[in-house]
Amino acid sequence: MNTLTINNLSLIYKKGYQAVKDISLEITNGIFGLLGPNGAGKSSLMKTIVGLQKPTSGTIIFNGTDVSKDPDYIKQNLGFLPQDFGVYPKVSAYDLLEHMAILKGVGNSIERKSQILNLLEKVNLSDFRKKEVHTFSGGMKQRFGVAQALLGNPKIVIVDEPTAGLDPEERNRFNSLLNEISQDVIVILSTHLVEDVRNLCSEMAVMNNGQILRKGKPAKLISELENRIWSKPIDQNELENYYSSHEIISRQLIERELHITVFSEEKPEDFNAVHPMLEHVYFHTLTQKP
Repeated sequence: MNTLTINNLSLIYKKGYQAVKDISLEITNGIFGLLGPNGAGKSSLMKTIVGLQKPTSGTIIFNGTDVSKDPDYIKQNLGFLPQDFGVYPKVSAYDLLEHMAILKGVGNSIERKSQILNLLEKVNLSDFRKKEVHTFSGGMKQRFGVAQALLGNPKIVIVDEPTAGLDPEERNRFNSLLNEISQDVIVILSTHLVEDVRNLCSEMAVMNNGQILRKGKPAKLISELENRIWSKPIDQNELENYYSSHEIISRQLIERELHITVFSEEKPEDFNAVHPMLEHVYFHTLTQKP
């Protein structure tokens, strides 16, 4: 079992901006969802965890080693899948994986070949191993990304906005792959898509403005909102009045009609009860003042 323990972690950039504010988390094998809007501080937290930047205060303990002082330890056990790899060289999938494996320290050629072929099989790219990666579809590139992240048998894998731009079929295939690899490693899924967290994660945290606002098991967080979420259709010109009199957590157009969803301990007049979902946890958390 792998364990990542973050204690009172803060990060202040040179210009005085505090990107991470006193965060504490404990993460073990499985998929941990870090959910938050763009600019919430998720990337700053991820970069600090993997040793790309040193925290201003606090500790990061990975499998008993303080990696805030010894970042090389976590780097040796890390797999990383960024949102976008950028420009791919015009080389085959196999050759690119071999190059990456060498960089990751997989020195034995027999072991390297076996590992690459096994990973290509795992991500369903064996038939495309001789094809240049820059010609892959978006879903194939993401599956290739998983293969490169798993080179060297990492103990922690970080994925950043992994399903952006994927069609539903590729998204389901990719999520199944993440779920499979999470049995033996820590997977941290950094995303602003509630659906990814709902489908994959047994533990999660909502982050905004550099802070962890809420954390726990998705099912428990949802149950806490039971009989507290209400909805009704309104006229657009009534919206401002409802904002002043109700705690609106979201609004959406349904068949060209504006519906508002509110949080209330008691049923507001003319509102209908809504069975809470993870989306409501997310939106309600973001509307709360720290």
